[in-house]
Amino acid sequence: MKNNTSSEVSPQIQWEVLSPQKAKLTLTGSLDTHSIAKIWKDVTERQALWMKNNSSSSKNLTIDASNISYLDGSGVAFLIDIQHQLEMNQGQFELIGLDSKYQALLSRFHPIETLYPKPVKNEKEGWITSLGKSSYGMYNDVRELIIFIGKITAGFLWILRKPHELRWNDLVTVASQAGIFALPIVTLVAFLIGVILAFQTAIGLMPFGATTYVAPLVSKGIFRELGPLITAILFAGRSSAAFAAEIGTMTVNNEVDALTTAGINPIRFLVMPRVLAGILVVPILTIFANLISVCAVTFTMTLYKIPFITSYNGLLNMVNLSDIYSGLIKSVIFGIVVSSVGCLRGMQTGTGAAAVGISTTRAVVSSIVLIVFVDGIFAFISYKTGF
Repeated sequence: MKNNTSSEVSPQIQWEVLSPQKAKLTLTGSLDTHSIAKIWKDVTERQALWMKNNSSSSKNLTIDASNISYLDGSGVAFLIDIQHQLEMNQGQFELIGLDSKYQALLSRFHPIETLYPKPVKNEKEGWITSLGKSSYGMYNDVRELIIFIGKITAGFLWILRKPHELRWNDLVTVASQAGIFALPIVTLVAFLIGVILAFQTAIGLMPFGATTYVAPLVSKGIFRELGPLITAILFAGRSSAAFAAEIGTMTVNNEVDALTTAGINPIRFLVMPRVLAGILVVPILTIFANLISVCAVTFTMTLYKIPFITSYNGLLNMVNLSDIYSGLIKSVIFGIVVSSVGCLRGMQTGTGAAAVGISTTRAVVSSIVLIVFVDGIFAFISYKTGF
């Protein structure tokens, strides 16, 4: 048992340089957590200075441990550090006089090479390997996306059969947070987009004396394309990321596994309220963004001496119901895609502190890519059908 008398607690050292190749360190007293710091730095500096002088010759350090009264893990770490510094400089280490009861503790860390593993050099991958890994990762991603679409479809069928079992309170809460709280940013972006498009289009049509047609043309583009697209991108950056973060945090904390263990389907419990909220919110935000953008366009055209009533009548003649329906149908699809991808990335969250951040980033990037992809499909359909 450790003796706590002051004479044994305070460690003492005696450093002797016997020759340029040989040195001796005599340790006295207790080498423990509370006292080792007093001598560690001093010994390290003396050792470094001795090894630096005449560094071309081999070094041999002898440690006399016969007067060590107590040794704990910190003292063992101190001895190992001295040995490691010597071996790094091709030196030799000799420990003499250590009590047998402490030798067993020190031997647990032999050989010390296991404590200082060599850094592993990452081998550079060839382009074929990188291509194979990327392809395999993309294949898995698409496969999981298809499986998730199947689960979402099953969730919709379950809601149709048992609508009373859906967590309607969660749906209202999510829809409120994703809709009402998004109004300020949607208003700002939609207004600026309307102003910018009006100015840019007016610059192009002014040489032809056709500035009267700016508001109808821009408004048609807003109702059919820009309103749903801008709203979906804002929803992806705001709500899809939030869905991924919420479900991702639950995944990291094993709460999703706990739901499964308790017999609760995570798709029905967590995903479906958010997907339905996306279907409900995105078209409403799209209508709101359309109105704000059109108002911004007509307001901007008054700067070009185009009366408000002229822009209004032109808009009524240019924009028809099929344009509005086309944009709203597109916004519903965008709502399903964005909210589903956010939930999927949340469910795919791995472990570790950075996992939630990675899932959030993946949710935003994937949502925007899929928005563009779906928009391209709609453009092709419109080209073929004229809708």
